[in-house]
Amino acid sequence: MKKIVTIIGARPQIIKAAALSRAIKNHFQDQLKEIIVHTGQHYDANMSEVFFEELSIPRPDYNLNVGSGKHGEQTAKMIQGIEEILISEKPNALVLYGDTNSTLAGAIAASKIHIPIVHIEAGLRSFNKSMPEEINRIMCDHASTLLFSPTPTGYRNLINEGFKELEEGPFSVDRPKVYHSGDVMYDNSLHFSTLAKEKSSILVDEKLEAGSFILGTIHRDNNTDNPERLTAIFEALLEIAQENKIILPLHPRTKKKMQEVLSPDLLTQITNCQNLQLIAPVSFLDMVLLEDSSKMIITDSGGVQKESFFFKKPCLILRPETEWVEIVEAGAARICDADKDIILKSYRNFMSNPPQDFEGIFGDGQASKFICGEILEWL
Repeated sequence: MKKIVTIIGARPQIIKAAALSRAIKNHFQDQLKEIIVHTGQHYDANMSEVFFEELSIPRPDYNLNVGSGKHGEQTAKMIQGIEEILISEKPNALVLYGDTNSTLAGAIAASKIHIPIVHIEAGLRSFNKSMPEEINRIMCDHASTLLFSPTPTGYRNLINEGFKELEEGPFSVDRPKVYHSGDVMYDNSLHFSTLAKEKSSILVDEKLEAGSFILGTIHRDNNTDNPERLTAIFEALLEIAQENKIILPLHPRTKKKMQEVLSPDLLTQITNCQNLQLIAPVSFLDMVLLEDSSKMIITDSGGVQKESFFFKKPCLILRPETEWVEIVEAGAARICDADKDIILKSYRNFMSNPPQDFEGIFGDGQASKFICGEILEWL
């Protein structure tokens, strides 16, 4: 039996890991053993612990409990803890997701002691190296042996960076294999959408009807920490709320920064706007149901952008770029940045001409099973 160590640390990684753990349980239980390491990068129980329970993810075998801190301090603690675990467990491979500090730490720790790295969500590029995530994903890709891109664009990015389209193994960090595998989060969305309709009470709790509201999320620091950008976003939301109800699950960071950077007058307008409904952070299943039940999504989250496409909802992207260029090219999303005029124009265009093209960009819902098979084949 082969052994893998999976690193998770941030909320999205916990969710992504559910798909691979489920594939191992359902198809590879006698061939593949998974050791889960939670770095504790997100340590708030509401942002982490609830997901293990809700998504039936196996409990972590290790928790490094690193907590928050400066990038260097946090990453250093994780490198040390992950290295000790890898030396002890001696896995065939280390599985990493996405682009967080946990991802970077895992890549550094494993590469130094020559343990093959499997990178899920490889090849994504914003082409904006001022984003810490961009540096993390580039460095992880170039230390990996098997690289699984969720989209054709991600695959092409890797080829453009010098990765070769190899057909035969064996593969190594010096001779890596790149794949267009599909997206594990599409696997999850298919699996959990039915469960969300059965278990989530968010629509009843918030007195919502399916198809009657717009869903918004704001959490990136370049939006929350910038008075001009956050002001422009909320001014646009207030104008949209004159016509449509908006539900905004409020990330703790956003809630805090609103009080610090928005003017008292704007805060009063937000408080008094009945159609702009600010609610507490929601669970994964609640979020799935809100996405599936909305008429449009406005977000600066990369994951929510994708999920808008999974659930066939038009999406306004509150960033100057996106890693998910396919959904923009398909006409299902528009890049608005934090420009009030562009946000409002894009909103009105989608309301009058909703997108129709939601082709299967992200695979067939079996990406996790495919990834497990390739790990067994080559590592």
